Amino acid sequence: MCDLGHDHAHDGFGFLVDTPEIRALVDATSRHTANIDDLNERVEALKPAFAKLLAADGWLPNAFAQPDAKSRMGDGIGQYALYRAEDGSLCLFALVVPAGAATPVHDHLAWGLVGMYRGEQHETVYRRLDDGRNERQAQLEVSKEQTLVPGEFYPLIPPLDDIHYVRTTSATPSISIHLLANDTACVWRHKFEPGSGAVTAFRSGYANAPCPTEEAGSSP
Repeated sequence: MCDLGHDHAHDGFGFLVDTPEIRALVDATSRHTANIDDLNERVEALKPAFAKLLAADGWLPNAFAQPDAKSRMGDGIGQYALYRAEDGSLCLFALVVPAGAATPVHDHLAWGLVGMYRGEQHETVYRRLDDGRNERQAQLEVSKEQTLVPGEFYPLIPPLDDIHYVRTTSATPSISIHLLANDTACVWRHKFEPGSGAVTAFRSGYANAPCPTEEAGSSP
């Protein structure tokens, strides 16, 4: 499953899980990114390859489907890299959220697709009402809520729907698959406290791959 005779991950980059469906999705993303400028059209063109990955069975290693006791997101949430471009332009990862657990309210800062592979989740999406100039405060309101089951997915095109949190509603951990146009777990992004409006910079990190060493003072 992880050895098809192709190039492999070096220092946590490349194909950390190598299957035909993942190859097809990454190839399609590269092709459509080069040929389609409009983000909405690009994401639409990627939907068939993404749906095929979600529908395929047996490709996710068991080790990448487990909670992470050292999670930086808390509650045992595991973020497992499946593919990472070395230039930071694309990543594919599995997010494992244990039963009864929820992510912090957070953003992604990249366009892409997010879909359910196993279990069920309830998603709460926020709209930012302020202009974003204050890096430590944000005014948020709930814009929508939805339940996600295996095979369902949605586009992510910031700033629309970029701030959310998810909660596992199934009796088993939920596993969602994310295709995003950055190195999501290694970029500095934001946690939000909707009640107080507090904003905190954070890097979630991958459970199975290191982030590049940051320079002193490089965080927001």
